Amino acid sequence: MTLLNDDFLLTTPMAKKLFHDHAQKMPIIDYHCHLDPKEIYDNRNYDNITRIWVNDGNVGDHYKWRLMRANGVPEDLITGDGDDYDKFIAWAGTIEKSLGNPLYEWTHLELKRFFGINDVFNKQSAPAIWKQANEMLATDDFKPRNLIKRMNVKAVCTTDDPASDLKYHQLLKKEEADNGFKVLPAMRPDKALHLTDTTFGDYLDQLAGVSGVKIDSFKHLMAALRQRFEFFASIGGKLSDHGLNFFRFEKASDDELDDIIDRARNNKPLSTSDIDKYQTMLIENLMRLNKEFNWTMQFHMNVTRNANKPMFEKFGADGGFDSMGTQPDIAQEFMKLLIDMQTENEIPRTILYSLNPNDWMELATGMGDFQQDGVQKLQLGAAWWFNDTFDGMKRQLTIMAEQSLLPNFVGMLTDSRSFLSYPRHEYFRRVLCNVIGEWVERGQAPEDEDYLGQIVEDISYNNAYNQFKFFDKD
Repeated sequence: MTLLNDDFLLTTPMAKKLFHDHAQKMPIIDYHCHLDPKEIYDNRNYDNITRIWVNDGNVGDHYKWRLMRANGVPEDLITGDGDDYDKFIAWAGTIEKSLGNPLYEWTHLELKRFFGINDVFNKQSAPAIWKQANEMLATDDFKPRNLIKRMNVKAVCTTDDPASDLKYHQLLKKEEADNGFKVLPAMRPDKALHLTDTTFGDYLDQLAGVSGVKIDSFKHLMAALRQRFEFFASIGGKLSDHGLNFFRFEKASDDELDDIIDRARNNKPLSTSDIDKYQTMLIENLMRLNKEFNWTMQFHMNVTRNANKPMFEKFGADGGFDSMGTQPDIAQEFMKLLIDMQTENEIPRTILYSLNPNDWMELATGMGDFQQDGVQKLQLGAAWWFNDTFDGMKRQLTIMAEQSLLPNFVGMLTDSRSFLSYPRHEYFRRVLCNVIGEWVERGQAPEDEDYLGQIVEDISYNNAYNQFKFFDKD
């Protein structure tokens, strides 16, 4: 069987029909990614395939970097100043050994979909692929905006700090008609959450500067964030995203919060209880703002960040030094948050992700306690990060189906920094179609292509279109 043939991952007749006749034709809404809006606006060709695929200065794909380190590749050929061609060969040598890893399939799928290259990628084929890909990358078809359009992407939601001036979003908004897609900001206020960072006081000053609100109390902090919600919404923002690496629920008064902020500003000692109180009350108030502005709120939880401290100090965040978190009660603590917010009916539309799949059942069943307001308000998010695999996607889809309503699911996102990552949506859709096809084979679902095809089209695109309402009309 040919690697990544037309029916790869599709093992039943119904799975093949659902993918080829339904999923494949649907556009993409990428409602959570880490693309740089400046790169989209500048729309410049990449110098070579290493620069778009592995490493562009100190920016790149830390999924790949982790594998390269595991393969013994020296750091100068990963994030360092090594030659781009040598980095590419090192990546090829890593892919040779990555059989069974999702990057093996994603890498070949990206070569196939963007460059029309069907060869197995290894150190032997790499020189010819380097030459062919670089010739294509020099053309207009391979500028960032055209790469987005080629994948039939209708909306891209980037990840943006509340203090951002959103300069490039504003510039891109003027060019939406020509581009054929939207680039929208999604607020990620993690710097306001991490009050133990030594730069916390500087960040509050920065936030005060852009919002016009002097921040010397918790109420003033929330007033500043409200102003940023208004600003983001004026450019089309409709989502926020929050990293809860660790979370414990603990309420606090405004006086307590003011004291905590004052000590954090001045880098004075904070107890675990101080941190829990501040983060709980900040999240609760952000939930109120999301509900008021009719946004969808995303929580990414249970992550061990920057575990390799020397490497983190050298390279900074997002260098490939994160792993699955192990807080055993994080879902239970999050349920306390939902219980408290439900007393005020202040739970917004919410998508819940955990990097630890042991949390999925508790989150999926717990969210069912709070569904109301005429929509499926809470959803179990797509298999995230290290779970973004064939088995991880299948497990997430199965739990969402067994414990909630899979046909209401808003589907896949890239969570990527690379313009070449859009075939991950295709991969997800193939897994989705195969899961449903297997249900048909076992007699668990009707052999009704119209009914099942509509579900597939909805999960692939329509549900995200209807929930996020990025478009006034088609």
